[in-house]
Amino acid sequence: MILEIKNLNVSLDDKPLLTDINISVMDGARHLISGHNGSGKSTLVGAITGAPEYTITSGNIIFDGRDITHENATTRALSGIFVGTQNVPEIPGLTILSLLKHSAAAHHHFQTGRDLSMGEFLEKTESIREQLNIPREWLNRSVNVGFSGGERKRIMLMRLVLTNPRLAILDEPDSGADADVQMQIANTIKSMPNTTFLFISHQKNFTDAISPTHITTLSNGHIVI
Repeated sequence: MILEIKNLNVSLDDKPLLTDINISVMDGARHLISGHNGSGKSTLVGAITGAPEYTITSGNIIFDGRDITHENATTRALSGIFVGTQNVPEIPGLTILSLLKHSAAAHHHFQTGRDLSMGEFLEKTESIREQLNIPREWLNRSVNVGFSGGERKRIMLMRLVLTNPRLAILDEPDSGADADVQMQIANTIKSMPNTTFLFISHQKNFTDAISPTHITTLSNGHIVI
């Protein structure tokens, strides 16, 4: 069991958004969270990843056997929880290569206790770039500036593969992506057996391509039994 959510209640500005949520996510699963807009899916993602705007009023989040309910988002990320959000901001002046280097170095040091050499980073990044067929010139551009929705998703895939997390939470990764990019996302997910995926999607073709191993449906902040 990689993730256990026990009797979780979450609010925003004193307004209850999630009530008595219980979910168990198995190692290696491709677990779909479904539900209509406003059902609480993105709130659940925020609660798991430590988004500060949400308040956990009761319950527990157990990741890899450790209670992370009150840990901050940075600690959760370094511990092996990756999040791919719907709307990633533009960061003028910060190149994609620099972003990838900072992310990879932080994860490497947290997990191994040693620094990541530039040679190691560049070799790994080039291999992933070729694997995902991402143009080399993208790496010297500012993060997400001038990129289409699909291109931003492909950059997200680079971060995902580079950090190789224990758990990847993807909030509508198919949003803004054309059919080819959606298929690339699905194929990348299925090519990472050591990563557990918890993902949100409204598109049947995309979810069918991923072949979810488990499905949990939310409605009005509750799990639909």
